[in-house]
Amino acid sequence: MKKLLATILLFVAINPLGFGQVQSKLELLDIFNMEYVSDPQISPDGSKIIYVRNFKDVMTDRNLSNLWIINFDGSNNRPLTTGNHNDFSPKWSHDGKKIVFKSNMADDKMKLYLMWLDTKETMALTNTPQSPGSVSWSHDDKFLAFNMFVPEANKSIIKMPGKPEGAKWNDPPKYIDKMNYRGDGAGYYKGGNSQLFTLPISGGTPKQLTFSEFDHGGPIWAKDGNHLFFSANFHKDEEFEPADSEIYSINVNTGETTPLTDRYGPDGSPVLSPDGSKIAYLGYDDRLQGYQVTRLYVMNTDGSDSQLISGNFDRDVEDMAWNSKGNGLYFSYTDQGMGKLGTMSLSGKVDEITDGLGGLSLGRPYNGASFSASTNNKFAYTIGDTSHPSDLAAADTKSSKRLTNVNEDLFSFKKLGNVEEMWWESSYDQRKIQGWVVTPPDFDPSKKYPMILEIHGGPFTSYGAVYSAEIQAYAAEGYVVLYTNPRGSTSYGEEFGNLIHHDYPNHDYEDLMSGVDALLEKGYVDEKNLFVTGGSGGGVLTAWIVGKTDRFKAAVVAKPVINWTSFVLYADGVQFFSKYWFGKKPWEDPENYMRRSPLTYVGNVTTPTMLLTGEEDYRTPIAESEQFYAALKLENVETAMVRIPGAGHGIANKPSNLIAKIAAVLAWFDKYKEDE
Repeated sequence: MKKLLATILLFVAINPLGFGQVQSKLELLDIFNMEYVSDPQISPDGSKIIYVRNFKDVMTDRNLSNLWIINFDGSNNRPLTTGNHNDFSPKWSHDGKKIVFKSNMADDKMKLYLMWLDTKETMALTNTPQSPGSVSWSHDDKFLAFNMFVPEANKSIIKMPGKPEGAKWNDPPKYIDKMNYRGDGAGYYKGGNSQLFTLPISGGTPKQLTFSEFDHGGPIWAKDGNHLFFSANFHKDEEFEPADSEIYSINVNTGETTPLTDRYGPDGSPVLSPDGSKIAYLGYDDRLQGYQVTRLYVMNTDGSDSQLISGNFDRDVEDMAWNSKGNGLYFSYTDQGMGKLGTMSLSGKVDEITDGLGGLSLGRPYNGASFSASTNNKFAYTIGDTSHPSDLAAADTKSSKRLTNVNEDLFSFKKLGNVEEMWWESSYDQRKIQGWVVTPPDFDPSKKYPMILEIHGGPFTSYGAVYSAEIQAYAAEGYVVLYTNPRGSTSYGEEFGNLIHHDYPNHDYEDLMSGVDALLEKGYVDEKNLFVTGGSGGGVLTAWIVGKTDRFKAAVVAKPVINWTSFVLYADGVQFFSKYWFGKKPWEDPENYMRRSPLTYVGNVTTPTMLLTGEEDYRTPIAESEQFYAALKLENVETAMVRIPGAGHGIANKPSNLIAKIAAVLAWFDKYKEDE
């Protein structure tokens, strides 16, 4: 009996979640069980961390979130809010006794809430028709400032006659006269702008400070309590200069607004120094390049003595916070696909604190992370790698520690594909290119596997060593997956990113094909079963690839650009793409537009090709997919079109949409895969 009891105890120790959990591969329905951590906010004294825990509801097909709190050492982890709604954007008061956050817990209406942390008492501060945006505490913790959209009726010159009583007419015509009239994820814009407001923490009616015809960025308070700092683009030609923003101060008593910066290029994300004398901000001198490194600047609060701090640092500064002495800043950045946290002195000296930041993109392996700093040089950040989506971690300048494992209940009995970094030389110019190869669970290197080349969008962004439900789903179905950062990707410096400036797509093709060749040399990929897919910028490259080679058995082109001429006149942000990605308008340089359009090479395509796009995509509108679908049909190429109802460019706005995308890709590839 003692021997039996010992055996049982040993089994429970090895398998603490209980009996009967046989190791199995990921299934598509498992996506509903995946959670991740975002927006960790450390308390001013560094003792506690509040974070957003994101989850999904399989019955309502919704992405949901609650707030949790944990001690810096990882103890006493517990929820602050519960329920099937969205609680997010927590902000500590300076005394560390209260937080504000946004939630739709009541009547599904997004409001700003105040919570006293000693009692967990909570009250709604706003009941406005629109949701508050970015929120900031005054330094005496008596007031809040935020930006919020203020609607105005769209003016129309069309005057309809009065209809007879009881008549049923169609809705009146929509009159549009603005360059930017719709946006992906937002639909057709309503009239109005984002304005600045203040509000006492006792609640009441927010006081509107601005009334201009321009949008105002999220404000931060000056130490004196009489001014706010914010970023905005107030230039008269704002519609034609989308990136030319400045930082301003506004007197909350008089409404007087003063510009603090004045240069051609974006200035934003102001952060106040501990003594209130300086502002750190992000931006760059705009040279109309496709990719320009975001740099860190510091100036006095009156706008004087602006200095470039990160001039010798060839990576994007993504977010930053002052250190306790005000003689340097902590900042996050991505280096060769790895999220990192570093410190930068005011002379520009950079030291790495820790790496492994990331995991915020559940679908595909995009880099991206969030961090916050206390007043005594402690940090909270999202940590992620290829084995799990983002969790919570804490650090000081000497050590770091992972605090949560929100997917342990799922991943403890699920087999994941192994992810291995690899580098190769491009056949075009022998530049080093980075990628990652994912092998199926129970991988046997002596066997031959089908392979999927998965290409990131952007194109000015990067994949990295982070978790991807989409990639793991392909691996679970027996595919080796290669994902890469070809030329044009960020996190390798400005020169590498601009190798595709006014020349995309082009030689990124050789980068990708060289990666496939390098993987084939490993000996476990079946050369007769190669497949390719990508979304957005990756969709462009996938469509480009099938026009250049027939080595792939099938392709899925997701949310692509097929015809650059139609795209730059039809996508949201119409003033941006021709200016930065081409340098000329389509009628000024038609040959270049056609040279870079996958549509030009449709006559070469023999690869069975599926098109997949959200029906409400206004970034790469579904008309792009429809053009390629029609062209492939006319060329008698095997093709299909998948339309995701209600989805914009970010297809996974609902969990089932992500599942639908993966299922469609696998179905198309399985259809053409040759059995051994």
